[in-house]
Amino acid sequence: MKQDLHIHSQYSSDGDVPVVDILDMCILAGIDIFTVSDHNVVSGAREMQRLLEERPGPVRFLPGIEIDCVFEGTDMHLLGLGIDVDSHDLIDHERRMTELYYGVFDRMLENIRRCGFPADRELIAGMAGNKPPVGEMIIEAMLTDENRSCELLRPYYPGGDRADMPYLNFYFDWFAQGRPAYVPVEFMDFSQAVDMVVSNGGIPIVAHTGQNFRGREQVAERLLATGAAGIECFNNYHTPAQARYFAELAVRHDAIMTLGSDFHGKVKPLIRIGTVSTADVAVEYSAYLDHSVEKLAAGRLR
Repeated sequence: MKQDLHIHSQYSSDGDVPVVDILDMCILAGIDIFTVSDHNVVSGAREMQRLLEERPGPVRFLPGIEIDCVFEGTDMHLLGLGIDVDSHDLIDHERRMTELYYGVFDRMLENIRRCGFPADRELIAGMAGNKPPVGEMIIEAMLTDENRSCELLRPYYPGGDRADMPYLNFYFDWFAQGRPAYVPVEFMDFSQAVDMVVSNGGIPIVAHTGQNFRGREQVAERLLATGAAGIECFNNYHTPAQARYFAELAVRHDAIMTLGSDFHGKVKPLIRIGTVSTADVAVEYSAYLDHSVEKLAAGRLR
């Protein structure tokens, strides 16, 4: 069974692909089951659910959300799969997070300018439209011909050593936790995020654990003990060794095991729907992955 349980639409702050196009891409890729799991937003999942009611097809849909939260001081993401897209709790969360990200925008600009980058506030805000500006949008606005003389930007222009996915790489180089322009954000605690997902009909799955806890992969066991129902074992960030470690952990704890591309569109141009870099390892666990899908289906499958 081919799954992709981590996809972002234009409703994510760093996404740009319309919901209807995502559906077409999933069908073209031969996906059997997929989700739309936008950052702190249920609007994309709601639109997809309505679209599938009007246009039923060969693919099954699991409405989702990806919640920013923190565990033991580390920023991380929790997927909520099978959530109620009409939940007032989740709609209120969407509003609060939008306000929170707007609130840190000026500090992000201040930090990146202090590092020596030519960030134009008005240009970035204009590009953001009705979405809060994020780090990936800041670099997109700076990669113009007039800024080619900026040495700090050179790695992100075509031909540079960070140009394969310049927007994402810039975020990890400068805005990620522990990096020079990082701005602390008061995210909810992991246990609160779990409660929010469960109380609104969803199943909590830890996203790309090996990315957020690289070198501390054993934290995943505590995440399962603290309320996560499963782990996204196979994605485009884990090494084969990490993928196998998390898969064995899921099997040992009878936890749900998922596969997700974390597709975003132009922010992550090398990532395609239905494709993960750890696919070879995933094949070894195909039966368990199928079993996990059935567990999810027994929850709130649309």
